[in-house]
Amino acid sequence: MASKKETLDFVIGLLSSVEGISSRKMMGEYLIYYLGIVVAGIYDDRFLVKKTKGSISLLPDVTEEIPYAGAKPMLSMSDLIFDGHSDNVELIKRVFNAIYMDIK
Repeated sequence: MASKKETLDFVIGLLSSVEGISSRKMMGEYLIYYLGIVVAGIYDDRFLVKKTKGSISLLPDVTEEIPYAGAKPMLSMSDLIFDGHSDNVELIKRVFNAIYMDIK
């Protein structure tokens, strides 16, 4: 199932104050970049971030989910931004920065 553009628009709108955010559509889903590095994605309308040492330490209680068959598990931040929880922009920024530092 492909993600809706409205889901991407919501996430990108939420992150509008975070510098260095961009996105790209790929195979019906959306990749989210931070400072040129893929850090997250919208998969089946779920907001998933890369699983790195830094993201795990900042998100110890979130669930792991598989974005698509054969992919590595990612951390779900859906519960932290959807359904009236859109006040977690600073946490998302910290998570993105931690992933960036782990990958670069």
